[in-house]
Amino acid sequence: MSQMLDAAGRRRSPATMPGFHAGRPPRNKGVRYPADPPTVEEIVSVMRAAGDSLHGQRLRGLIAVLWRAGLRISEALALAESDLDARRGAVLVRRGQGGRRREVGMDDWAWQELQPWLESRLELPVGPLFCIITGPTRGRRWSTAAARNEMRHAAAAAGVRRRFAPHQLRHAHAVEMAHEGVPLIVIQRQLGHSNLGITSIYLQGIDNAEIIDTVHARRAPMIPVRTTR
Repeated sequence: MSQMLDAAGRRRSPATMPGFHAGRPPRNKGVRYPADPPTVEEIVSVMRAAGDSLHGQRLRGLIAVLWRAGLRISEALALAESDLDARRGAVLVRRGQGGRRREVGMDDWAWQELQPWLESRLELPVGPLFCIITGPTRGRRWSTAAARNEMRHAAAAAGVRRRFAPHQLRHAHAVEMAHEGVPLIVIQRQLGHSNLGITSIYLQGIDNAEIIDTVHARRAPMIPVRTTR
């Protein structure tokens, strides 16, 4: 019974006990959030809020990879330094969803933003690209929960008042490439989707006003309706 009381003598919830959540699915498992990608300004403001410390360099590097290469958070945190090919602008995903292996592209701007962390990473033990910086587990893989938490705090510090999660950056990557006229099949291959139907869900983040303006501006048919007599 003493283990069920806090320091003030109040009864603790069983949910606060170690191991209570072991084997239990998360509450949001299976929940589909609407496509609501952050804007370029919001993403950059979060990167600025991360700062220039070692932790800030790691977070900025992670955001750059998630946003500009469109990786899943699990794929990004599983990267090793040897999976990067800056000369070709390529990132190797060894085990994507379904265990599939693929190679994706990443633009020069993202490589520049990742570079400070790559240089700092050389001073840490060999291991995953995005690793733990301090403590007895220094050099080991950075956990998904810790990465999400740090990203959430940076977004709050930047004043971003919307859900700012790793998968939102993946949505932003897809929407931006669609805006740039990249073929849908290329976006599908970049994201590692098994079919175009999944890719189309990511493009739901395109604003309705943009759809209306695009369709409204279509050229008229070249054949007149009225015939001349």
